[in-house]
Amino acid sequence: MRFNERRVGGRRWAVVRAAARGFTLIELMIVVVILGLLSSIAVYSYTRYLDRAKQQTARLNINQFIGGLDQFYAANGRFPDNQEGLKALAPEYLKSIPNDPWGHAYQYVQPGRTAPFDIICYGADGREGGSGADMDITSNDKDVAQKK
Repeated sequence: MRFNERRVGGRRWAVVRAAARGFTLIELMIVVVILGLLSSIAVYSYTRYLDRAKQQTARLNINQFIGGLDQFYAANGRFPDNQEGLKALAPEYLKSIPNDPWGHAYQYVQPGRTAPFDIICYGADGREGGSGADMDITSNDKDVAQKK
């Protein structure tokens, strides 16, 4: 620290001038590490939230397909066969048939394992089985609320 003298009203005053001081490399590195940890936690939370949102979107799409298939059945007395698939619903019963949130086509199987038909979304990996984001979502799941 440096001292400067100033005269105010005939008196001397010692003024302390703080030396201009920057951050050390270690202080900067600690801040960078902390910011990295916080951003990794944020990204992890965001991807988990995004996966849950995509799974919920797939469930909602399957519910729409079920409604369209019910309308198709009421009009034709049958469900579409495997060759017709979900494409038989567009544009008369549904405006369009979207892909699942991961970009894969929904699978339609008629007859289904335990119902007249199954609609299957294979999740993020696009293959049967899996857990987490790769979990399969089908029209037979308990959390797909609408009944066939």
